[in-house]
Amino acid sequence: MRFRSTAPPSARPRPRRLRPALAAAAAAAAVIGLLGGPSPSPPGSMRPVAATSSSTTVFYYTKTKNWTSTYLHYAPDGGSWTTVPGTRMEAACTDWVKKTVDLGSATGLQATFNNGGGVWDNNGGGNYALGTGTVTVKDGVIAHSDPCADTGTGTGNEATVYYSTATTGWTTANIHYAPAGGSWTTVPGAGMEPACTGWWKKTLDIGTATSLKAAFNNGNGVWDNNNSADYTIATGTSTVKDQKVTTGAKDPCAATVPDTQAPTAPAKVTATATNTSVVVGWDAATDDTGVVKYQVTRTGGTRGTTVTDVTSTVLSDTGLEEKTAYTYTVKAIDAAGNTSPASAAASVTTGEKAPDPATGTPLGTDPRKDPIYFVLTARFNDGDGSNNRGGSQDVKSGNAANNDPMFRGDFKGLVDKLDYIKGLGFSAVWITPVVLNRSDYDYHGYHGYDFYKVDPRLESAGASYQDLINAAHAKGMKIYQDVVYNHSSRWGAKGLFTPTVYGVRDSQWSWYYDEKHDGFEYDGLTVEPKSGKSYYNGDLWSTTEPTGNTCVNWGKPTGGKSAEGYTVYNCQWPSPTSGMFPKQYYHQCWIGNWEGEDSRSCWLHEDLADFNTESAPVQNYLIGAYDKYIDMGVDGFRLDTAVHIPRVTWNRRFLPAIQERVAQKFGADKAANFFVFAEVGAFVNDKWNRGSVNHSAQFYTWKERKEYSADDVQAARDQYDYEEQLGTGNQPTSTNAFLDGNNYHAPDHSKSSGMNIIDMRMHMNFSDAQNAYSNGKDSDDSVNDATYNVVYVDSHDYGPNKSSTRYSGGTDAWAENMSLMWTFRGIPTLYYGSEIEFQKGKQIDCGPTCPLTSTGRAYYGDHLAGTVTAPDFGKVGSATGEVANTLAQPLVKHLQRLNQIRRAVPALQMGQYSTDGISGGMAFKRRYTSGSTDSFALVTVTGGATYTGIPNGTYTDAVTGDVRTVSNGTLSVAAPGKGNLRVYVLNGPGKIGSDGPYLK
Repeated sequence: MRFRSTAPPSARPRPRRLRPALAAAAAAAAVIGLLGGPSPSPPGSMRPVAATSSSTTVFYYTKTKNWTSTYLHYAPDGGSWTTVPGTRMEAACTDWVKKTVDLGSATGLQATFNNGGGVWDNNGGGNYALGTGTVTVKDGVIAHSDPCADTGTGTGNEATVYYSTATTGWTTANIHYAPAGGSWTTVPGAGMEPACTGWWKKTLDIGTATSLKAAFNNGNGVWDNNNSADYTIATGTSTVKDQKVTTGAKDPCAATVPDTQAPTAPAKVTATATNTSVVVGWDAATDDTGVVKYQVTRTGGTRGTTVTDVTSTVLSDTGLEEKTAYTYTVKAIDAAGNTSPASAAASVTTGEKAPDPATGTPLGTDPRKDPIYFVLTARFNDGDGSNNRGGSQDVKSGNAANNDPMFRGDFKGLVDKLDYIKGLGFSAVWITPVVLNRSDYDYHGYHGYDFYKVDPRLESAGASYQDLINAAHAKGMKIYQDVVYNHSSRWGAKGLFTPTVYGVRDSQWSWYYDEKHDGFEYDGLTVEPKSGKSYYNGDLWSTTEPTGNTCVNWGKPTGGKSAEGYTVYNCQWPSPTSGMFPKQYYHQCWIGNWEGEDSRSCWLHEDLADFNTESAPVQNYLIGAYDKYIDMGVDGFRLDTAVHIPRVTWNRRFLPAIQERVAQKFGADKAANFFVFAEVGAFVNDKWNRGSVNHSAQFYTWKERKEYSADDVQAARDQYDYEEQLGTGNQPTSTNAFLDGNNYHAPDHSKSSGMNIIDMRMHMNFSDAQNAYSNGKDSDDSVNDATYNVVYVDSHDYGPNKSSTRYSGGTDAWAENMSLMWTFRGIPTLYYGSEIEFQKGKQIDCGPTCPLTSTGRAYYGDHLAGTVTAPDFGKVGSATGEVANTLAQPLVKHLQRLNQIRRAVPALQMGQYSTDGISGGMAFKRRYTSGSTDSFALVTVTGGATYTGIPNGTYTDAVTGDVRTVSNGTLSVAAPGKGNLRVYVLNGPGKIGSDGPYLK
């Protein structure tokens, strides 16, 4: 997901990962300079002071917890903790409970909260540090106000104040005020109530006064005091938004008036023909609420009139008639269904039909049938040494000394070893991103620069990306392409936006900046003759400020020095806050809170320039790019960094675009089985990521359940707030993964987003198979259909429990993990080399600070030298050389047989499961029914089990061939031993495969 690189250190601010409460405070503190500092009132008025009370009244927000009772477990500073569960809190007002604690001489307390039944809120393991006075704790955020105070509905004049926190991102708001001629409230003032998304409200009784002075704060010392001038607010209803007061305002939370205004007609419609394909483009239409789609009407040819809906401002119309005139018009439609007038027509005439390209066609079978082998393509196997490249870090990293360039493996090497992967039993290959990358250490593929071009460091004559897809399909194997929608390389994205950076080839920086070569376009492959290295940035830097530059303080020294002592300049290194990247294309902030809203709209790292995915030009660029690879016939996409894009954006834009393109190109059946699975990085052991639904993997498997603003930016904010307020107890649930007793039932995918997920919870707990199994089961009801979960032990990012090393639990533990993955629900996935415990215990990634050969991303091809043929999945026909030794390893034999068994028993591929009536540690029953297929299996891994209430009949163990006749609904199985398992199949096929080191 995230990869290290190098740069002048003082030019590279790195985001820090903060605990939720600290991160929120840090984000809020950044607002001080914007809003005028922490002095909220005129000289002489009350200013923030430290509380001196010897007691603390703690208010705790309960709405997002759904607890029936709440306990405060605490310890005064320097004192002892209360006895678990602590002191029960009493009701205070709607959604709040409270407790007053006598602290004696203490000046604060440590606190946690719980429901009295073992469910805790301990601030992510850090406890809450609370001071004295009145303190609120709401969803991890500490504030200082009484949320139940009532300062309105008196007998005097009233002022109703609405305050917007859309810009500040505050999670609470207080109004500190003084009626004209009166005294200021005690800091922090009166707590405001949530009114609607982004707005807080308070009605104030100001007596005989006709106006008031006011300032606002978040209860944690961060103020909006109108740049130290305070706000003047009149009686009646007023709104305060972005430091602007609107007197006599309408209620910003009132129900919206129905939209009856149609969009404007799209303008500047163009149609360009290439052979028998036409690309239609147009300028975006405008609308008072926003356009959600366009209708393109085509007339001409023998097929008559056709109408096509698209969500972008471009349509690629293919498969037309030769030498035929066509006319296109476009209409815009908003969320309410209002339709614009038709645009002016654009006419075009097609040419002769081009020769059919040798594109592939997705295999289109149920993805749950296909175990996945995951390869880091540039590190797997080298088929063509001419495209190997070390890059600028070749020597510094130590790779040169090992004759191990970062770009070493390629498509030719992968094609050559497809039979090795097939011989292991895998029928799907997940490859890292293929697009042209651009950074100084970009072999992994996640620093995309030209999303429309395959990186030539991966291709060879006769071994293009298309050749790889076709070769895999010829063997009955799928290709899943890793794709990145969240970010580009640090140098932007070609065809969308590429920044010009300040650079100077002086005595200090000549090593870093390539010489200028007019007309040269970066391709990652071409070598600069003087340096002997690939061209890297010669077309990007300039000593002259470019026209239209937006980067602040262009070329001026920052005052900092590089690690070598060289002068560092502004605009020399990509940064979101420098102004170098326009907001139309890129977000302009660093992530402060990894579990906050900003994690979806800020940069992860300086090598990962964060796309503004809510911007139409960015959406069109990415959709158009990935349409290209869909057209080549790939079988699915693995979505990188999916959690860093709002779910509503996935559901509105990117996921429908994928489905539309596959269906348009290959038909609805292929689209239904085009497998989309996402990395939603929830690296915790709980069901919901620290209580945040928006940052939990299963959240992304669901459609939206309400309408949001047509504006994607606002919709993203609204959705985040809406779902976060609903909390974990109000999320949808599913029975799609579970049997109904012993019966399979048709799954309900009507609320599915179309995005499936990597099973992060099992991954995080795979240091022990039993732990992974228990945790996986616990989350399955919150996933739309957990039978599609992609399950792995470790990867190119992390091992279990967020370990930075490749799994090293031992061969027996690996065998046990595999036995569970290949029989439990979900799609088993293996990171390259794990079949021989390759690089076990080695650091997965250290960037260019150590040679790749010493990491979990080491080159694997040495273990594959020789020849191998595979007549079928899980079976090897012949093998010579080192690859024969590799295939003789015990885990390889184990994998081959697991794949043979799984492939022969449909219940293990696509079945629902249940543990009802079953005793045993890792024991379950699975069933799949479709047409004439009815597959029912009883599974136990490592330990013994007893199954009750099962159908009577004849069961045969696929591992041993043992036959049992069940007449009383009960079957007992002795413990097979660690890594071994039993799979008793009703009316089963008998023993499958030969005994091996574990399955016997």
